[in-house]
Amino acid sequence: MIVGVGIDVVDVARFGATIERTPKLVDRLFTESERRLPLASLAARFAAKEALAKALGAPAGLHWLDATVRSHPTGRPELQVSGTVAARADELGVVHLHLSLSHDAGIASAVVVAESA
Repeated sequence: MIVGVGIDVVDVARFGATIERTPKLVDRLFTESERRLPLASLAARFAAKEALAKALGAPAGLHWLDATVRSHPTGRPELQVSGTVAARADELGVVHLHLSLSHDAGIASAVVVAESA
């Protein structure tokens, strides 16, 4: 059963300008493994984290570093959650998070579907 759906879009150039103005934001938003990625991929991962928060009902207190977007061996993106994000997912009975990412024409987007048993 679908518990929640979240979607987010990010203007890559605007996101890049924000990162340039506030470089420490990268450390607050992204895990160590994510920080090495190019700007468009970072923007897509930021969109994924926003979409994830929406799919979980956007409660206060979720920590950005408690969600990591990584690549499954097949190449498709997946979410790894811990801490505050995992606790909220457990509270909602979420057993699987589906993630789709895209970045094209200066826009990065993400969709997250939270599924329960």
